Amino acid sequence: MHPLFKFAAWALLAYVIFCCFVFIVQRQIIFPRFQIGSAPGLTKEIAGLEVIWITTRHGKVETWLLLPDSKQSDNPAPAVIFAHGNAELIDFLPEVLRPLTHMGLAVLVVEYPGYGRSEGRPSQKSIGHTFTVAYDMLAARKDVDPHRIVLFGRSVGGGAACLLAAQRPSAALILQSSFTSVRSFASRYLVPDLLVRDPFDNLSVVRNYKNPVLIIHGTHDEIIPFAHGVALDKAAQYGKIISYQCGHNDLPPDQSIYWFDIQQFLEASGIL
Repeated sequence: MHPLFKFAAWALLAYVIFCCFVFIVQRQIIFPRFQIGSAPGLTKEIAGLEVIWITTRHGKVETWLLLPDSKQSDNPAPAVIFAHGNAELIDFLPEVLRPLTHMGLAVLVVEYPGYGRSEGRPSQKSIGHTFTVAYDMLAARKDVDPHRIVLFGRSVGGGAACLLAAQRPSAALILQSSFTSVRSFASRYLVPDLLVRDPFDNLSVVRNYKNPVLIIHGTHDEIIPFAHGVALDKAAQYGKIISYQCGHNDLPPDQSIYWFDIQQFLEASGIL
């Protein structure tokens, strides 16, 4: 065999092995659950919290429901279903999301399968099913208005929120620091996008979504470039984009402005 062909054959073999490696380890990259510190689980110290375990096809999954601080009437309250980033746990969220309960919303934070104390393994399929079960549980509550449920996803949580938006009705969708699709990152790892096991095609969901969409993104996001937020906003039928001069993990740079902007969106969308 000619040395040039021999080199090409070895290079092709090395690339195939590399692609196989990426295919195998990609879920550890997307869902680094074993790199997260242990969950404190200090539920007794969190005011207005209900711990609700749901049963899914993939095992039992923990959800936390933060009740509104005060109800202005006896009518059911609007609610937010929140999906966190890939390096977080629901334990980290109650105080972060407390401004939503101050606005009069109930907030359901749903753990990913295999994260924290929850059973199963994270994947697009298991996460999509888990959030559907969580939604059905929340929408059936008498103290929650099923017509005013908002889906809110941060980073990879945007994928979870969009999966749910494609399966269940919602009044509005909020995507923070999220992406168009996981497949768009395949070139970063020099592999074909067909090897992506959990594509989370947010762009297609947003394009077909009939209600208001709020896109929040940092202009200097070093993990999910700002261009993803712009593309999602352009795809939305009723979209609004809010940008901040920050990166991925330091968003929001100003909490008061951030929550004011979200409240304005919820009011304009008829949620509040």
